[in-house]
Amino acid sequence: MGELMRHAIVEVFAQEGVRDPVLESHTITFPEVRMSPDLRVATVYVMPLGGSDSDAVMSALDRNKRWLRGAVAKRIELRYMPEFRFHLDERFDEADRIDRLLRSPDVARDLKRNEGEGSK
Repeated sequence: MGELMRHAIVEVFAQEGVRDPVLESHTITFPEVRMSPDLRVATVYVMPLGGSDSDAVMSALDRNKRWLRGAVAKRIELRYMPEFRFHLDERFDEADRIDRLLRSPDVARDLKRNEGEGSK
């Protein structure tokens, strides 16, 4: 259901667009939508490309979530249209942080030391 909801949200942005100057001036991706077990809440993960103005984008999405909910309701037939909650998707930042950590000289030294102990 989350993937169906994500596709509908992307379709609304691609075909209808949102008449908000902040949202019109940014390219936004929606990597994931997670549905609550009762399907009453859709947590929509958002990533403004380039990561710029994320606070402004999140505010604009919150301002327009009622309209977006109605537009999605026209595309998906559900008994109840879920409430949208937008969250900034920080998985890419976290993955980058872990990658930098793994490439650090301290970690490389520890890995090299552990490899030497494992062969004994």
